[in-house]
Amino acid sequence: MSFAQIFIAIWLPLGLVTVVLVLVFLATFPTSYDPYRKELIQLASPDGSKEKEESEMTAEEQIAAPKQLSVETSVQMVVLGDIGRSPRMQYHAASIAKHGGRVDIIGYQESEIHPDLLSSPLVTIVPLDPAPSGLQTSNKLLFLILGPLKVLWQVWSLYRALAYRTQPAKWMLVQNPPSIPTLAVAQLVCFFRNTRLVIDWHNFGYSILALKLGPSHPLVRVSQLYETFFSRMATAHFAVTNAMSAVLNEMSGITARPLHDRPPAHFQPLSKMDRSAFLDKLPETAQYAEDIKQRRWRLIVSSTSWTADEDFSLLLDALVIYSAKATTNTKLPKILAIITGKVTAWLSTEDYASLLGAADLGVSLHTSSSGVDLPMKVVDMFGAGLPVVGWNRFEAWPELVTEGVNGEGFGSADELAGRLLELFGDRQDHLEKLKRGALKECEVRWDDEWDPVAGKLFGLVK
Repeated sequence: MSFAQIFIAIWLPLGLVTVVLVLVFLATFPTSYDPYRKELIQLASPDGSKEKEESEMTAEEQIAAPKQLSVETSVQMVVLGDIGRSPRMQYHAASIAKHGGRVDIIGYQESEIHPDLLSSPLVTIVPLDPAPSGLQTSNKLLFLILGPLKVLWQVWSLYRALAYRTQPAKWMLVQNPPSIPTLAVAQLVCFFRNTRLVIDWHNFGYSILALKLGPSHPLVRVSQLYETFFSRMATAHFAVTNAMSAVLNEMSGITARPLHDRPPAHFQPLSKMDRSAFLDKLPETAQYAEDIKQRRWRLIVSSTSWTADEDFSLLLDALVIYSAKATTNTKLPKILAIITGKVTAWLSTEDYASLLGAADLGVSLHTSSSGVDLPMKVVDMFGAGLPVVGWNRFEAWPELVTEGVNGEGFGSADELAGRLLELFGDRQDHLEKLKRGALKECEVRWDDEWDPVAGKLFGLVK
């Protein structure tokens, strides 16, 4: 067969296919952000009336007519997880909208989202299609096979949402982890759409993967290299702790602005009357309400996502130790422990905030895969004026809790049991001191932290 025949039989068809694919790509190329284009958001009229020409309206109808809001800042927010269980990203969205920015939140919509976001004309929820259940597994060997297939599914659904299902935005704020495939897809879309990428570091993706595969597994090393490579190309970074900011700078040369978690306004201490009414109303506490009010029972609250960096057996073992002591010491109160989370008592946003305000003590079991992230549940507890005992064997713990002032730490089930025996037994005055410290801590709110850091970066706060 001659060269010409080979060319016609093989390379010409391949060339034609390539040309067609390029033309299709160019024809469907995602629109880019135009900094000179004025963006207007149509606000709904209070009475839901249809739009009319202004000349046809009465004075009252003109007042009630839909209005347009000029938007200078727009943000795509990426949560490759359940939006409802990503409170920090919801707080970001609420702050951006509060200052007049438009927000598209891209993520999985599996649980309740804060009602303020759902009602805001500046916030749009863009739900991702979940991966087929057949791609989910806890088996290590199957994970190596199904994991890449799940990533491919996520790549396509995320790219489609960012490039075609949403308007171009000035900024893209990405929650990390998960870093795979989020960072690569985000960088690609930002390049196409003239968008500036900001990474909000909650933890490190490779350190969480190490909990599943082990720190020496080759995929963990690959994950770390991937995370470092794509994160370096971002415009800016936020980190949840000073310690994480320092690690990012040392490990990757990244300068991340520390942006500590703080409680939003809906977490508040309860008055004595409101606490009493809530204890009577909540099904989990109703039958013990009077005993809790009289301190014959103590109410403790812990929140868990049942992940590898939360050893829930610590609390169970500590409660067993406490129970054994309480059988011989009748002065010790009984304990009602309420565990909230995905497979336990999942409460509405309002009820969860009230539960924290009604409790006597919060318990954090977060052990931190990286050592430099912090449990947001403790921030929520402080927002409700609730003192905390928590696992303290990691570097960033002192950035959140001042031991002896607003909380206490522990490093084993025996130590946790000891804390409970002290605070509910002979040292109840110390529990009152920790309560006062938590109430003092709750004075610092999310806006106080967000405005001078993220607000200034996005150009929303002068």
